[in-house]
Formats: sequence, C-alpha cells, structure tokens
Amino acid sequence: MQTCCHYTRFRHFYYFCGMDDTYKTVTQPAEGYITEKKSKFIAHIFPVKSTDEVKEILDEQRKKYYDARHVCWAYMLGGERKEFRSNDDGEPSGTAGRPILGQINSAELTDVLLLVVRYFGGTLLGTGGLTRAYKAAAADAIVHAEIVEKTVDDRITLRFEYPLLNEVMRVLKQYDEVQWTQDFRESCRMEIQIRRSLSPRLREQLFSLHGVTVFPPTEASTAPAAED
Repeated sequence: MQTCCHYTRFRHFYYFCGMDDTYKTVTQPAEGYITEKKSKFIAHIFPVKSTDEVKEILDEQRKKYYDARHVCWAYMLGGERKEFRSNDDGEPSGTAGRPILGQINSAELTDVLLLVVRYFGGTLLGTGGLTRAYKAAAADAIVHAEIVEKTVDDRITLRFEYPLLNEVMRVLKQYDEVQWTQDFRESCRMEIQIRRSLSPRLREQLFSLHGVTVFPPTEASTAPAAED
C-alpha cells in the first residue's frame, strides 16, 4: 500500500548559507503588445519544463500566426538557469531573439518560453528600432504575467526495515517542510522531497541511522517557496 504524507511545522529552522535554491517563473501564459511605425508586435510568455514542451508551443503558435512575418523567441530552463536559447526567425542577427532573452534575464525568470510575433507595417525599423521593439514587447508580456518564486527540491530515496520507521520519522519531523511517499509492501521504501538547501543536513542525519540505506539525491519537481 502506498500513502502520501505532507508535514509542515511553523517554527524556526536553519538553512545552509550561500545555497540558492529558489528561482522565479510564471504561473500561466500572459500576453503583451506594442506597435512601432505600424508594425505590430504581439508577445506571449508561457511556463515550460522541457525543450519538447517549447517545441510543441512554438509549433502551435506558428500555426496560429501563419500570416505573420516573424515569430521570434527565447527560452530559459532549469533552476540554475543554464539551459537557454534564442532565435531571430529571419530578422537581422541579434535584433530579436537576443533582446527577448535579455528580458527573461532582467526579470530573473526560468522555465519560461517568451515569443514575439511581428506583423510588418510597411516601414523598415532598422536594427536599433527592431531591437527596441522586440525588447519592449517582451517586457510588456512579463509585466502582465503572474510571477512566483519556487524552490529547487531534491528527491531522496530510503530503504529500511519496519522497526526503524519511528527513527526515520523522528528525523523527518525536525524539518519545517517535507513531503514523502511510502511503500510498506515488503521492506520500507520512502521517497522524500525537500528543498535543496536542507537536503545535505537531512541526508547526513539519515546516514547516521544504522540499517537505513540512503540513495543519492535527484532533482524533484519544484514547489512554491514558503513565505517567511
């Protein structure tokens, strides 16, 4: 039988100083819009989790705006903000995708796709005008988005015999917030989710319990950051 538990205690607990395990993202799609010399710039920002999701949304938006001159975009993925890409979609190099990505960086966002659709108005804007227009449209979409701070969480797997359950629970209940699933069909198996800044200390305590096997942590799905 599998069960899921969520334990929260509102009391002080220390964090490992210098470990940044929070990031900002958007909760749902949002839209921005500007015009520049009769050219229309329609911006959309989407929450995403993978490059496959990015590709799917881009395909959908290209079909939706099939008559547009350009669909330029940028994305940022991961709590550490190391996976990103931008595309000018035929605009002069560096005039579209780069300023869009720049707005993502300015807002310190990740796990987002931001695209800007351009309908040409008949007047050339020049490279400077294009850069400013794509930047402004991207910024307008971000302004209209709901931004939330989330935590980067680790998932820790444990195995132990049933008599050790009380000892394991004693450790878990020392923490402000922790989630877990448990499976007691044979030996005890638990999947624990905890924010990354607390993970080293928790693993250290669990390692100290004789008879508890602690597997290396993996990155878990993220959750909203707790309010102070």
